[in-house]
Amino acid sequence: MTTRVGIVEVAQSVGSESKDNLYEEIYKISKEVLDKAGLSIRDVDTAVSASSDIFTGISCANAYYWDSTAAFLKNGSRQDGESLFSFYYAAMRIMTGHYNTALVVGICRGSEHPETDSLTTLFGDPFSQRPLGLCETVVAAFQMRLYMERYGITEEQCAKVAVKNLGNALRNPYAHRKRRYTVEDILNSQRIADPLTAKQCAPKSDGIVAVLLASEEKTKRLTKKPVWFKGFGCSMDTFSIGDKDLLGGSLRDAASRAYKKADISDPKKEIDLAEVCEPYAFQELLWCEHLGLCDEGEGGKLIDSGRTQIDGDIPVNPSGGVLANNPYISRGLQRLVEVVLQLKGQAGERQVENKMKTAIAHGTTGFAGHCHAVAILGV
Repeated sequence: MTTRVGIVEVAQSVGSESKDNLYEEIYKISKEVLDKAGLSIRDVDTAVSASSDIFTGISCANAYYWDSTAAFLKNGSRQDGESLFSFYYAAMRIMTGHYNTALVVGICRGSEHPETDSLTTLFGDPFSQRPLGLCETVVAAFQMRLYMERYGITEEQCAKVAVKNLGNALRNPYAHRKRRYTVEDILNSQRIADPLTAKQCAPKSDGIVAVLLASEEKTKRLTKKPVWFKGFGCSMDTFSIGDKDLLGGSLRDAASRAYKKADISDPKKEIDLAEVCEPYAFQELLWCEHLGLCDEGEGGKLIDSGRTQIDGDIPVNPSGGVLANNPYISRGLQRLVEVVLQLKGQAGERQVENKMKTAIAHGTTGFAGHCHAVAILGV
């Protein structure tokens, strides 16, 4: 990178259904992040938003909220898909030297769109896959069964992820779903698609997220606690489910690119915290393997060890993760927001006590993790 990009401030809405008008909520969160930095809309040089035509039911889905995000009459762009891409687009704009500040806004109103599985059937081929009823949850069930059979991962180990994350969410005022559960509670919840049970599947949540980025010089002037963008990687898997290795995927490639840019050679030792996008509980174990936080097939042992607990040596999802809060479009960007709060020491009751220097924000979308994005942040 030719210039450092800093994350100045972040803001987010709660995951439960809001009674506010969507325009008002977008405006409120955008204004909050600017107020924290002591800036006005005139100080925003460019804007990038993350929203979806499919999940909002509107083509050109940024057309109706653009002026609510401090983007009116400014050079901006919209990203449709995994919202961490919008963060990277904004960072690249600053790295060109043409902009000193960039506002990134992720927008999802889960309470107003149809059931997520109804929408994700649209991801499949219209002739060979949609008529079968294939959706993210069904494909995730295939993936979970294969993961358990290939590596000896147990249902109890997968359920432990939900116990951990939904328990962590009790400390998170923004979380949608939170409660103290036992492994038995998780496994005895409604069977959705064998072997997945209801409490191992993410809810459908609201979520407006805002992130203010700035050039290095500007960042140092705006905050005493900057968080720096260190690396990014992304990758996509093959489209057809029949051509996929459900346990292979593209996350390893995305992580490798991010680590290379961030000069990380041993993530097991150099990563202090991870916010991982786990729409299904078992995926946290699988993604930790692909992120290099443990060896292949060792995800079950990792959760058993307690190392990923909020007081462990590599906390994973101290916010509660996507199992606790799942604004589908903005969830990857929300992982980044949670990492920033942790690195700034501003995460409140969910603040990790360990000293942290480098952390991962991860986002994914599509069947069995079709697309992955990884951002490395540090102080």
